[in-house]
Amino acid sequence: MGIIWTIIIGFIAGLIAKFIVPGRNEPSGFILTTILGIVGAFLATFLGQALGWYEAGEGAGLIGAIVGAIIILVIWGMVARRRT
Repeated sequence: MGIIWTIIIGFIAGLIAKFIVPGRNEPSGFILTTILGIVGAFLATFLGQALGWYEAGEGAGLIGAIVGAIIILVIWGMVARRRT
């Protein structure tokens, strides 16, 4: 159930992060934004467990997932800017 919850939260976080961090180099499209949000949620969960904020099997909350998705979107923007 933890992975499914992380995916759902990541989906919502990806959409919110897209509105917070708009830009030309940001990914466009529903599926790519969702995937980056899910990756951000997994990143937030991993970092939170590594720092001791979350216990094993506990996922990041919505705020942590949004922060993780914003980090992924900023990294994506830097990589996309470098390619063009």
